[in-house]
Amino acid sequence: MKFAMIATWRMAVEGITKASEGLKNGINAGDAIEEAIKMVEDYPFYKSVGYGGLPNENGEVELDAAYMDGNTFSIGAVAGIRDFKNPISIARKLSHEKFNCFLVGTGADEYAHKNGFERMNMLTDRAKLHYEKRRRETIEKGLSPYDGHDTVGMIALDSDKNMVAGTSTSGLFMKRRGRVGDSPLSGSGFYVDSEVGGATATGLGEDLMKGCISYEIVRLMKEGYHPQDAADKAVADLHEELTRRRGKSGDLSVVCLNNKGEFGVATNIDGFSFSVVTEDLEPTVYVCKNVEGKTLYEKASQEWLDAYLKRIKSPITFD
Repeated sequence: MKFAMIATWRMAVEGITKASEGLKNGINAGDAIEEAIKMVEDYPFYKSVGYGGLPNENGEVELDAAYMDGNTFSIGAVAGIRDFKNPISIARKLSHEKFNCFLVGTGADEYAHKNGFERMNMLTDRAKLHYEKRRRETIEKGLSPYDGHDTVGMIALDSDKNMVAGTSTSGLFMKRRGRVGDSPLSGSGFYVDSEVGGATATGLGEDLMKGCISYEIVRLMKEGYHPQDAADKAVADLHEELTRRRGKSGDLSVVCLNNKGEFGVATNIDGFSFSVVTEDLEPTVYVCKNVEGKTLYEKASQEWLDAYLKRIKSPITFD
């Protein structure tokens, strides 16, 4: 049986690369997801996830994460957790609880502390500079403080046909204290059924949750849709419905994987990237564009990859 992993954004490629080596040697999908997402959470240059994530409007880093087992439908999630490393691991621990499996704020902090998770200041000096620059741009240039919302979401399939989904994010840039988007919400930010497949989303959480888009993609795959067709249909339908009812749609991007190892991706923006690895495909980053409601993607060029690393590591300057 083949293994596979797919994830939102370029930032996931190192994680899925390492996790795929484990999958080749028989580790389960849950361990692969946790290991891969922890690598994203621990890297300080990713300003939308974990350590180095951008703070809310009060300068506090509030993190959201979720974990779902596709065999049992067990779910664990945290939202608004502060000063704890690797919220994906806390979410996975919560997935083993029969009750109280989704904790927020102080309750999530207390659970993490009582269960021995590492306490750590997640606000880096670099994130402080990003925050101050964004604050100045908001005041002086009239830019939106809410540009940017890059959740890392992953789906994994192991050689025993177990499937797991996981997400982690610091949420909307400069969000209000206590704001929670789609990422830790089952059916919106993620959903997985080992008998069918899984999906995960990134973009504007306030709009993604209006369509329960991850569940919708899995439902379509269960009806027989190929993952690519399911992803395209779900994104196009939600985009059109939001535009009809509200006049506009926020950013909507998804990746999905069925239990055969086939994957799909869809977006209503240009520039969305994703990372994927299968038994037959080495870890690869693709860049997407939307053309008349269909998502096209191509392998990221070395020039694109080099520019990405240069951009996320470049010094933060003020005009």
